[in-house]
Amino acid sequence: MKFDRLISGMAAVHRRWRSVLAGFVVIGLAFGGTAFAANNSVQGARKDEGYNTDAPTAILIEANSGSVLFEKNADELRAPSSMMKLMTVEVVFHAIKEGQLKLTDEFKVSENAWRKGGAPSGTSTMFAAIHSSVPVDDLLHGAIIQSGNDSCMILAEGIAGNEPAFVEMMTKRARELGLTRSTFGNSNGLPDPNNKMTVRELAMLARHIIQAYPDFYKLFGEREFTWNKIRQMNRNPLLNSLDGADGLKTGYTKEGGYGMVGSAVQNGTRLIVAINGLADKDDRATEAKKLLEWGFRNFETRTLFAAQEPVGSAKVFGGDRRWIRLVTAEPVRVMVQKNGNDKLIARVVYQGPVHAPIEPGQKIGSVKVWRNGSVAVEEPLYASGAVGIGTTMQRAFDGASELMIGVLRAGVEKL
Repeated sequence: MKFDRLISGMAAVHRRWRSVLAGFVVIGLAFGGTAFAANNSVQGARKDEGYNTDAPTAILIEANSGSVLFEKNADELRAPSSMMKLMTVEVVFHAIKEGQLKLTDEFKVSENAWRKGGAPSGTSTMFAAIHSSVPVDDLLHGAIIQSGNDSCMILAEGIAGNEPAFVEMMTKRARELGLTRSTFGNSNGLPDPNNKMTVRELAMLARHIIQAYPDFYKLFGEREFTWNKIRQMNRNPLLNSLDGADGLKTGYTKEGGYGMVGSAVQNGTRLIVAINGLADKDDRATEAKKLLEWGFRNFETRTLFAAQEPVGSAKVFGGDRRWIRLVTAEPVRVMVQKNGNDKLIARVVYQGPVHAPIEPGQKIGSVKVWRNGSVAVEEPLYASGAVGIGTTMQRAFDGASELMIGVLRAGVEKL
């Protein structure tokens, strides 16, 4: 009984000092001409050496792994303009996938949607007639191909009853997808002080749409759509200027400038670009195309760790083993420059020590890979096996060890 009380007290002290532990996975290892090195002074977002862009904010990622190939002010919040429609259609895609909505469902065109987003608004519109009923399928075509502001408002009102309620759905869904900074004031990106997104989160959203909704994603590559006898062409300039381009969305407001999220596939590799803040429409098309072409020309995919290959270990508290090996469910791949000049840092990050018992496949932490100082890819790590609860003596030893660590940390903090 005394031992158990002692262990409980030590565990309580341990919990007070529980913190993020980071272990370097690869140190000073040459990999196919690409240097891996440990470096504690990892910096934040930066422009990559060897490339620059006139876009005030930009990011280029590889879709499969999420590897960041280039970024410039990627976490700066700006008005996303019509690029925000990606969030609106994601909510609709998700509702259809969950069985809450059908493509054949019809929504009525309210006077509000018609006046503020339709023909009288003077903005991009699908020209839905007031008081008519439009199927969800056609509204999606109008929102994606024609960038119809009325399309988004009709969808918002039809799904949530009114646009403010739909905006709450957008915010909730964005947080579920890991878009922690995006905020929304309406469904279509028309000027509103609450419409703010970063190019990083726009690229993350585009990647999710591509991977989660492959059938719906095909809409972004359709060249034209006719509604109400009015034929309109897709506004994405990449579709006609870059091989393999098949999405996604352009945007412009005075507050946000010209921006776009684009994607293309070449030789089996898909890249996603997001830029914003340009002053000229032609510059937007040029910069997006140049960045994608640079990525295809200069990068290739490397596998750092195979699926189920041990990546690192995590310290265990109170278990019959002191360490548990960590593995990934999928291969860890990263895009690297073909010239071999990249410096990669890979390390395991977890909240620990991890309390026993531990089940096989239990999520423990993640492996983060930095490329030239910016996070290129992050993948979850899982326990490779089981860890049972240790003996009373083992738990007492772990408790004493963590108590000493806590005391040392307290001393360091006071200094």
